[in-house]
Amino acid sequence: MIIDIHSHFFPRTWPDLAERFGSPDWPWMRHTQSGKAVVMIGEREFRPVTSACWDPQQRLEDMDRDGIDLQVISATPVLFAYDRPAEQALACARLFNDSALELCARSGGRMRALAQVPLQDIDLSCREVSRAMADGHLGVQIGNHVGERNLDDEGLLTFLHHCASEGAAVLVHPWDLMGMNRMRKYMLPWLVSMPAETQLSILSLILSGSFERLPRSLRLCFAHGGGSFAYLLGRVDNAWKHRDIVREDCPNPPSSYVDRFYVDSAVFDEGALRLLVDAMGSDRVVLGTDYPFPLGEQQMGALVRGTERLNATEKSRILGGNAIKFLGLEKEFPVV
Repeated sequence: MIIDIHSHFFPRTWPDLAERFGSPDWPWMRHTQSGKAVVMIGEREFRPVTSACWDPQQRLEDMDRDGIDLQVISATPVLFAYDRPAEQALACARLFNDSALELCARSGGRMRALAQVPLQDIDLSCREVSRAMADGHLGVQIGNHVGERNLDDEGLLTFLHHCASEGAAVLVHPWDLMGMNRMRKYMLPWLVSMPAETQLSILSLILSGSFERLPRSLRLCFAHGGGSFAYLLGRVDNAWKHRDIVREDCPNPPSSYVDRFYVDSAVFDEGALRLLVDAMGSDRVVLGTDYPFPLGEQQMGALVRGTERLNATEKSRILGGNAIKFLGLEKEFPVV
């Protein structure tokens, strides 16, 4: 099994949220020509997209082309609505969660879904995860923070405990990126802030001691290779050794916690992938492509398959074996 755990979707269309909720600047889809559209935020263009976002047949053709057996789809973070009233965000979550399952139902079993939740309200989020899991989702994708609250926030830790109890895999995706005012050109927020946001999320859990409180049954994965985490792990360990303010809530070296989460393989460079596997261990890296966006892997799985810096066992784990464990699919696809 070759499994891609990180890909995104948009429905072809959805109800007018601005009209429904009586407030401006909601996402909607403006179709421009056959197979092409622009995601709009109110009257502002957000991102050009293609039919691969909403057409399962196009997606399956691309999966066949690149040898992907199973692809896990999740909403694009612009749909999260964490800055809206919680009941409105819940309505959006239900809308897009149901849409995801409708797409998967047309894939012949080759697409599965991660849900979204109104993460600004922990009780509503826990209920929506339970509903989504009962309906057939494999878990949930969440943003890496809610406003000023990082993942070590007590409410967010409560939510992660609930995900563990439900057996829900959790994919953490950066969003609402820092420093936007200084990075208005060249897609710099995606190139600089995304890795930094993910590094911040991982360290907020490690240095706060949150992993000491979270159950080991929690299956957690960070997108985009964990951002800058692997490259800077030595710096963090050094700080932990020499500054008491770094280790005051973290009883063990930061590098000792790499067995508590996964990262995906979307790093686009053989040397970076080798570093990632060395830092995390070959049992903690899963295939993620960020399909079907331009910053994703254009030939899905090519980096892992093609590199000579990984051995056959490491490739097998990254391409499928680790994802089966992360997603909780051992009964469907026993790992030899």
